[in-house]
Amino acid sequence: MTDVKIALHRLPHGQDLPLPSYETRQSAGMDLRAAVDADMEILPGGRALVPTGFKIALPDGYEAQIRPRSGLALKKGITLPNSPGTIDADYRGEVGIILMNLGNEPFVIARGDRIAQMIIAPVTQASWIETEELDETVRGEGGFGSTGVASTGS
Repeated sequence: MTDVKIALHRLPHGQDLPLPSYETRQSAGMDLRAAVDADMEILPGGRALVPTGFKIALPDGYEAQIRPRSGLALKKGITLPNSPGTIDADYRGEVGIILMNLGNEPFVIARGDRIAQMIIAPVTQASWIETEELDETVRGEGGFGSTGVASTGS
C-alpha cells in the first residue's frame, strides 16, 4: 500500500470530531463523520448537504472519491446521488457529503455519525486521438444489456 500524505485543515465546527480514518488495516475507504451542530433529518426522497468539518489539499495527481457506506445503503436506503463524488486536487473548500434518503423512513444524522467513505486514488488524464475508424470487437456496437445476464457455462 502507498502512504500518501494529505494536508487537512479542521474547521471550527469539526474541532472535536475524529479525523477521517480507516476502520481496519485493509480498509480502502476512510470513514467520514457528520459535523452537524444539531440533528439533521432527511425525509424519504430528500437530499441534504452534510458538512464534515474539514478541508483538504490533495497532492497533484490524486483525487478523493466519496462513496456511500454499504450498511447505511442496505439498512436505511441512504446513498450519495453523485456517487462516487470526486474531490479534485485543486479544491480547497470544506468536504461536504450529499446524502439522499431512498428509504421509507426519515433518516436522522447526529453529530459524529459515520456518513460516507473517502478513497484516495491516483488520477489518470487522457488525451484524444481522432481517427476515421475504430478497431472491430466481438461486441461491436452492442449497447446496454447486449452481453446478457445469464452465465453461458463452459
